[in-house]
Amino acid sequence: MRIALLSYRSKTHCGGQGVYVRHLSRGLVELGHDVEVFSGQPYPGGLDPRVRLTKVPSLDLYREPDPFRIPRPSEIKTTIDLQELLTTWTAGFPEPKTFSLRVARLLAERRDDFDVVHDNQCLGTGLLTIAASGLPVVATVHHPITRDRVLDVAAATWWRKPLVRRWYAFAEMQKEVARQIPELVTVSSTSAADIAEDFAVDPSQLHVVPLGVDTQLFGPSEHRVRNRIIAIASADVPLKGVSHLLHAVARLRVERDLELQLVAKLEPNGPTEKLIAELGISDIVHSSSGLSDTELAELLASADVACIPSLYEGFSLPAVEAMASGTPIVASRAGALPEVVGADGECARLVTPADVDELTAVLGELLDSPRELRRLGEAGRRRALEVFSWESVAAQTVAVYERARKRVATC
Repeated sequence: MRIALLSYRSKTHCGGQGVYVRHLSRGLVELGHDVEVFSGQPYPGGLDPRVRLTKVPSLDLYREPDPFRIPRPSEIKTTIDLQELLTTWTAGFPEPKTFSLRVARLLAERRDDFDVVHDNQCLGTGLLTIAASGLPVVATVHHPITRDRVLDVAAATWWRKPLVRRWYAFAEMQKEVARQIPELVTVSSTSAADIAEDFAVDPSQLHVVPLGVDTQLFGPSEHRVRNRIIAIASADVPLKGVSHLLHAVARLRVERDLELQLVAKLEPNGPTEKLIAELGISDIVHSSSGLSDTELAELLASADVACIPSLYEGFSLPAVEAMASGTPIVASRAGALPEVVGADGECARLVTPADVDELTAVLGELLDSPRELRRLGEAGRRRALEVFSWESVAAQTVAVYERARKRVATC
């Protein structure tokens, strides 16, 4: 098949969308399909040489190092550019919609080049234009953004709550678009249930295809750093539960010589950096971001424990990567995490979300038990090998493409 794979932003490292696009596209070409990725900024890195990349430039108003920049008048060339600018200036997030409108224009000129269009989490109104042209459209919804909205609004100060709600206004568009796309891919049965509830889509639209892991790159190491904890957060937001882990680490350090490797791009002088300073643990918390796949794999394999303290996850690539690395996991009993890592004590320990006391106790128990750490790590590696592979992900995704093509052909 000739596949157009859409990604409105494709962060290269430590971002689920970029990882998904990179590995799925490679898996698809391994199966003999022709794949072209259409991406907005930031563009994906590390694509397979057989995968073509078409850049879909925007005003890129969130780029580093000058986010929320003021574009030059000469940059405003289309009504889509103007819409992007005005939405940003009124505290909204325009990228899912404006990317979809731009890519719809590109595909209108290339209607005969593709057999199927696969959208990754954009769910912008432009997808409906693409579908109306007769191209089969499939969309991946990793989890409903409405879950993020609830948690972020709850964590915001009273004066910021209206701004947070405004930023998440695009979620209403995503609901409307999702209801009109017959074939939706999601990554777990938990996400499927949440999408059906929050987006009011028919459960028959949803197809569960779990994510995969490169089990050759992510593998066990004989050299682990005693009492090293690692946590990976794709965003510095309350949803990821990092603050609860920091409080637990502050308690554990009283009796142990330990360190926390936090793989996340922290907001400068933001709440996480301030909390690290307030707890007096700056000397044992080391943050990093923009790691290569190899660097991330080495860091994961070097830790005694990987902690995923999230308040919600639609899946969790870091959990699968930790299992592949043979690194024991302590994770919240939240969202799809139990579905990904298995029952408590199987290859991970599960704790109540936001319960610092329980998190502290379980981390302490594991750090004091090398034998249990080894058992959990070996069980996690076996689970990664048996359950998760990108080859399987690609094959299952192609089956959804075939359903979409058949549906369009019979209309």
